[in-house]
Amino acid sequence: MRMEILATKTAVKEKVHPLKREGSSVGLVPTMGALHEGHLSLVRKARQENAILVVSLFVNPTQFNDADDLQNYPRPREDDLQKLRKHEVDYVFAPEVDEMYPEPGGDQRRFNFHPLDSVMEGKYRKGHFNGVAQIVSKLFETIQPHRAYFGLKDFQQLVIIRKLVSIMGYDIQIIPCPIVREPDGLAMSSRNLLLSSKERQVAPYISQVLFKAKELKDRYSPKALIAWVKEEISREASLRLEYFDIVDDQELKRIENWSEPTNKVGCIAVYLGRIRLIDAIIFD
Repeated sequence: MRMEILATKTAVKEKVHPLKREGSSVGLVPTMGALHEGHLSLVRKARQENAILVVSLFVNPTQFNDADDLQNYPRPREDDLQKLRKHEVDYVFAPEVDEMYPEPGGDQRRFNFHPLDSVMEGKYRKGHFNGVAQIVSKLFETIQPHRAYFGLKDFQQLVIIRKLVSIMGYDIQIIPCPIVREPDGLAMSSRNLLLSSKERQVAPYISQVLFKAKELKDRYSPKALIAWVKEEISREASLRLEYFDIVDDQELKRIENWSEPTNKVGCIAVYLGRIRLIDAIIFD
Protein backbone atom coordinates (compact mmCIF):
# COMPACT_ATOMS: atom_id res chain seq x y z
CA MET A 1 0.00 0.00 0.00
CA ARG A 2 1.33 3.44 -0.92
CA MET A 3 1.51 5.85 2.03
CA GLU A 4 -1.34 8.34 2.09
CA ILE A 5 -1.38 11.65 3.95
CA LEU A 6 -4.72 12.44 5.56
CA ALA A 7 -5.49 15.95 6.78
CA THR A 8 -9.02 15.56 8.15
CA LYS A 9 -10.87 13.36 10.60
CA THR A 10 -13.41 12.59 7.90
CA ALA A 11 -10.65 11.26 5.62
CA VAL A 12 -9.40 8.99 8.42
CA LYS A 13 -12.86 7.59 8.97
CA GLU A 14 -13.34 6.98 5.24
CA LYS A 15 -9.97 5.27 4.76
CA VAL A 16 -9.13 3.50 8.02
CA HIS A 17 -12.44 2.53 9.57
CA PRO A 18 -13.60 0.27 6.70
CA LEU A 19 -10.33 -1.68 6.95
CA LYS A 20 -10.88 -2.13 10.67
CA ARG A 21 -14.44 -3.35 10.08
CA GLU A 22 -13.05 -5.90 7.61
CA GLY A 23 -10.89 -7.32 10.41
CA SER A 24 -7.55 -5.57 9.91
CA SER A 25 -5.72 -4.63 13.10
CA VAL A 26 -4.85 -0.93 13.37
CA GLY A 27 -1.77 0.41 15.14
CA LEU A 28 -1.22 4.08 16.00
CA VAL A 29 2.03 5.90 16.75
CA PRO A 30 1.16 9.44 17.93
CA THR A 31 3.98 11.95 17.36
CA MET A 32 4.60 15.67 17.17
CA GLY A 33 7.00 15.15 14.29
CA ALA A 34 10.75 15.92 14.19
CA LEU A 35 11.12 12.16 14.02
CA HIS A 36 14.23 10.43 15.31
CA GLU A 37 15.25 6.83 15.88
CA GLY A 38 13.22 6.71 19.07
CA HIS A 39 10.02 7.42 17.15
CA LEU A 40 11.04 5.05 14.37
CA SER A 41 11.55 2.21 16.84
CA LEU A 42 7.87 2.63 17.79
CA VAL A 43 6.93 2.68 14.11
CA ARG A 44 8.83 -0.56 13.45
CA LYS A 45 7.19 -2.33 16.39
CA ALA A 46 3.75 -1.14 15.33
CA ARG A 47 4.44 -2.23 11.75
CA GLN A 48 5.29 -5.73 12.95
CA GLU A 49 2.17 -6.07 15.08
CA ASN A 50 -0.58 -4.54 12.91
CA ALA A 51 -2.01 -4.91 9.43
CA ILE A 52 -2.64 -1.16 9.17
CA LEU A 53 -0.24 1.44 10.55
CA VAL A 54 -1.18 5.06 11.20
CA VAL A 55 1.32 7.68 12.38
CA SER A 56 0.07 11.10 13.45
CA LEU A 57 2.13 14.26 12.93
CA PHE A 58 0.68 17.09 15.00
CA VAL A 59 2.36 19.66 17.23
CA ASN A 60 -0.33 19.96 19.89
CA PRO A 61 -0.62 23.52 21.20
CA THR A 62 -2.64 22.68 24.32
CA GLN A 63 0.18 20.74 25.97
CA PHE A 64 2.66 23.63 25.79
CA ASN A 65 2.69 26.06 28.69
CA ASP A 66 5.52 28.08 27.14
CA ALA A 67 4.67 29.99 23.95
CA ASP A 68 8.33 30.17 22.92
CA ASP A 69 8.68 26.40 23.30
CA LEU A 70 5.68 25.89 21.00
CA GLN A 71 7.02 28.39 18.48
CA ASN A 72 10.51 26.87 18.43
CA TYR A 73 9.46 23.23 18.33
CA PRO A 74 11.12 21.71 15.21
CA ARG A 75 8.83 20.91 12.28
CA PRO A 76 10.85 19.19 9.50
CA ARG A 77 7.73 17.86 7.75
CA GLU A 78 9.28 16.66 4.48
CA ASP A 79 12.07 14.85 6.29
CA ASP A 80 9.49 13.21 8.56
CA LEU A 81 7.40 12.03 5.62
CA GLN A 82 10.45 10.60 3.87
CA LYS A 83 11.34 8.58 6.97
CA LEU A 84 7.79 7.25 7.29
CA ARG A 85 7.69 6.17 3.65
CA LYS A 86 10.83 4.11 4.22
CA HIS A 87 9.10 2.39 7.16
CA GLU A 88 6.06 1.36 5.12
CA VAL A 89 3.54 3.45 7.02
CA ASP A 90 0.07 3.17 5.51
CA TYR A 91 -1.43 6.47 6.63
CA VAL A 92 -0.04 9.69 8.07
CA PHE A 93 -2.62 11.78 9.88
CA ALA A 94 -1.32 15.36 9.66
CA PRO A 95 -4.15 17.75 10.52
CA GLU A 96 -4.08 21.51 11.02
CA VAL A 97 -4.85 22.96 14.46
CA ASP A 98 -8.37 24.02 13.44
CA GLU A 99 -9.15 20.44 12.42
CA MET A 100 -8.34 19.07 15.88
CA TYR A 101 -9.66 22.05 17.86
CA PRO A 102 -12.76 23.35 16.06
CA GLU A 103 -14.52 24.21 19.32
CA PRO A 104 -15.28 27.92 19.86
CA GLY A 105 -12.90 29.03 22.59
CA GLY A 106 -10.92 25.80 22.34
CA ASP A 107 -11.33 22.42 24.01
CA GLN A 108 -12.81 23.07 27.45
CA ARG A 109 -12.63 19.49 28.69
CA ARG A 110 -10.84 18.91 31.99
CA PHE A 111 -9.53 15.49 32.96
CA ASN A 112 -9.01 14.34 36.54
CA PHE A 113 -5.83 12.29 36.83
CA HIS A 114 -5.10 13.19 40.46
CA PRO A 115 -2.64 12.40 41.93
CA LEU A 116 -0.81 11.27 38.78
CA ASP A 117 -0.66 14.77 37.29
CA SER A 118 0.33 16.64 40.47
CA VAL A 119 3.93 15.37 40.70
CA MET A 120 7.07 15.75 38.59
CA GLU A 121 6.02 17.07 35.15
CA GLY A 122 2.59 17.97 36.48
CA LYS A 123 4.08 20.10 39.24
CA TYR A 124 6.20 22.19 36.88
CA ARG A 125 4.06 22.19 33.72
CA LYS A 126 0.57 23.16 34.82
CA GLY A 127 -2.08 21.96 32.41
CA HIS A 128 0.39 19.95 30.35
CA PHE A 129 -1.21 16.57 30.89
CA ASN A 130 -4.70 17.92 30.37
CA GLY A 131 -3.51 19.09 26.96
CA VAL A 132 -1.97 15.67 26.29
CA ALA A 133 -5.26 14.02 27.24
CA GLN A 134 -7.21 16.35 24.98
CA ILE A 135 -5.21 15.49 21.88
CA VAL A 136 -4.68 11.79 22.62
CA SER A 137 -8.41 11.31 23.24
CA LYS A 138 -9.16 13.06 19.94
CA LEU A 139 -6.65 10.86 18.11
CA PHE A 140 -8.00 7.70 19.73
CA GLU A 141 -11.60 8.59 18.90
CA THR A 142 -10.74 9.57 15.33
CA ILE A 143 -8.48 6.65 14.42
CA GLN A 144 -9.91 4.00 16.79
CA PRO A 145 -6.74 1.88 16.85
CA HIS A 146 -6.41 -1.53 18.43
CA ARG A 147 -2.96 -0.61 19.78
CA ALA A 148 -1.10 2.65 20.45
CA TYR A 149 2.66 2.92 21.02
CA PHE A 150 4.48 5.20 23.46
CA GLY A 151 8.09 5.47 24.62
CA LEU A 152 9.22 4.96 28.20
CA LYS A 153 11.26 8.19 28.19
CA ASP A 154 8.01 10.09 28.81
CA PHE A 155 7.18 7.70 31.62
CA GLN A 156 4.69 9.86 33.48
CA GLN A 157 2.85 10.50 30.22
CA LEU A 158 2.62 6.75 29.63
CA VAL A 159 1.05 6.19 33.05
CA ILE A 160 -1.45 9.01 32.50
CA ILE A 161 -2.44 7.75 29.05
CA ARG A 162 -3.14 4.34 30.57
CA LYS A 163 -5.36 6.12 33.09
CA LEU A 164 -7.07 8.03 30.25
CA VAL A 165 -7.89 4.75 28.52
CA SER A 166 -9.42 3.48 31.78
CA ILE A 167 -11.43 6.67 32.42
CA MET A 168 -12.79 6.88 28.87
CA GLY A 169 -13.36 3.14 28.44
CA TYR A 170 -11.35 2.89 25.24
CA ASP A 171 -10.76 -0.59 23.90
CA ILE A 172 -7.14 0.18 23.07
CA GLN A 173 -3.99 -1.60 24.17
CA ILE A 174 -1.19 0.77 25.22
CA ILE A 175 2.20 -0.61 24.23
CA PRO A 176 5.24 0.78 26.12
CA CYS A 177 8.51 0.78 24.18
CA PRO A 178 12.12 1.06 25.40
CA ILE A 179 14.06 4.32 25.50
CA VAL A 180 16.32 4.70 22.47
CA ARG A 181 19.63 6.46 23.10
CA GLU A 182 22.40 8.05 21.11
CA PRO A 183 25.74 6.18 21.14
CA ASP A 184 26.88 8.47 23.99
CA GLY A 185 23.80 7.63 26.09
CA LEU A 186 21.69 10.74 25.55
CA ALA A 187 18.01 9.85 25.30
CA MET A 188 16.78 10.66 21.81
CA SER A 189 14.47 13.67 21.73
CA SER A 190 13.25 16.12 19.12
CA ARG A 191 14.50 18.88 21.43
CA ASN A 192 18.08 17.62 21.02
CA LEU A 193 17.99 19.40 17.65
CA LEU A 194 17.79 22.71 19.52
CA LEU A 195 21.02 22.17 21.50
CA SER A 196 24.13 24.08 20.53
CA SER A 197 27.22 22.00 19.73
CA LYS A 198 28.66 22.82 23.17
CA GLU A 199 25.39 21.91 24.91
CA ARG A 200 25.22 18.68 22.95
CA GLN A 201 28.59 17.68 24.41
CA VAL A 202 27.30 18.27 27.95
CA ALA A 203 23.88 16.61 27.56
CA PRO A 204 25.02 12.95 27.90
CA TYR A 205 26.08 13.70 31.47
CA ILE A 206 22.41 13.41 32.47
CA SER A 207 22.14 9.78 31.39
CA GLN A 208 25.58 9.00 32.80
CA VAL A 209 24.35 10.08 36.23
CA LEU A 210 21.21 7.96 35.85
CA PHE A 211 23.19 4.87 34.81
CA LYS A 212 25.49 5.32 37.81
CA ALA A 213 22.47 5.75 40.10
CA LYS A 214 21.16 2.38 38.95
CA GLU A 215 24.53 0.81 39.79
CA LEU A 216 24.42 2.40 43.27
CA LYS A 217 20.89 1.25 44.06
CA ASP A 218 21.98 -1.40 46.57
CA ARG A 219 24.25 1.04 48.45
CA TYR A 220 21.72 3.82 49.02
CA SER A 221 18.15 4.15 50.19
CA PRO A 222 15.82 5.72 47.61
CA LYS A 223 15.88 9.01 49.52
CA ALA A 224 19.69 9.01 49.69
CA LEU A 225 19.97 8.10 46.01
CA ILE A 226 17.71 11.02 45.05
CA ALA A 227 20.01 13.33 47.03
CA TRP A 228 23.06 11.78 45.32
CA VAL A 229 21.62 12.40 41.85
CA LYS A 230 20.79 16.01 42.70
CA GLU A 231 24.35 16.54 43.96
CA GLU A 232 25.91 14.97 40.87
CA ILE A 233 23.81 17.04 38.46
CA SER A 234 24.77 20.21 40.33
CA ARG A 235 28.45 19.48 39.59
CA GLU A 236 27.88 20.42 35.95
CA ALA A 237 27.49 24.20 35.97
CA SER A 238 25.50 24.40 32.73
CA LEU A 239 22.78 22.05 34.01
CA ARG A 240 19.85 23.14 36.18
CA LEU A 241 17.88 20.30 37.75
CA GLU A 242 14.14 20.77 37.89
CA TYR A 243 13.34 17.47 39.55
CA PHE A 244 14.51 13.91 40.07
CA ASP A 245 12.31 11.36 41.76
CA ILE A 246 12.04 7.60 42.13
CA VAL A 247 8.44 6.41 41.83
CA ASP A 248 6.37 3.29 41.37
CA ASP A 249 5.12 2.50 37.88
CA GLN A 250 1.39 2.55 38.66
CA GLU A 251 0.54 5.46 40.97
CA LEU A 252 3.77 7.48 40.62
CA LYS A 253 4.20 7.48 44.39
CA ARG A 254 7.69 8.15 45.71
CA ILE A 255 9.50 4.96 46.64
CA GLU A 256 10.54 4.90 50.29
CA ASN A 257 12.09 1.45 50.36
CA TRP A 258 13.55 -0.76 47.63
CA SER A 259 11.64 -3.74 49.03
CA GLU A 260 8.28 -2.27 48.03
CA PRO A 261 6.52 -4.77 45.71
CA THR A 262 6.39 -2.60 42.62
CA ASN A 263 8.52 -1.65 39.64
CA LYS A 264 10.59 1.45 40.32
CA VAL A 265 11.42 4.24 37.87
CA GLY A 266 13.69 7.26 38.20
CA CYS A 267 12.39 10.31 36.33
CA ILE A 268 14.38 13.48 35.72
CA ALA A 269 13.98 16.89 34.09
CA VAL A 270 16.97 19.16 33.53
CA TYR A 271 17.49 22.50 31.82
CA LEU A 272 20.56 22.76 29.62
CA GLY A 273 20.62 26.42 28.69
CA ARG A 274 17.08 27.16 27.51
CA ILE A 275 16.37 23.56 26.46
CA ARG A 276 14.48 21.30 28.83
CA LEU A 277 15.45 17.62 28.64
CA ILE A 278 13.77 14.66 30.33
CA ASP A 279 14.93 11.11 30.85
CA ALA A 280 14.07 8.02 32.85
CA ILE A 281 15.79 4.94 34.23
CA ILE A 282 14.07 1.67 35.08
CA PHE A 283 15.46 0.27 38.31
CA ASP A 284 13.73 -3.13 38.01
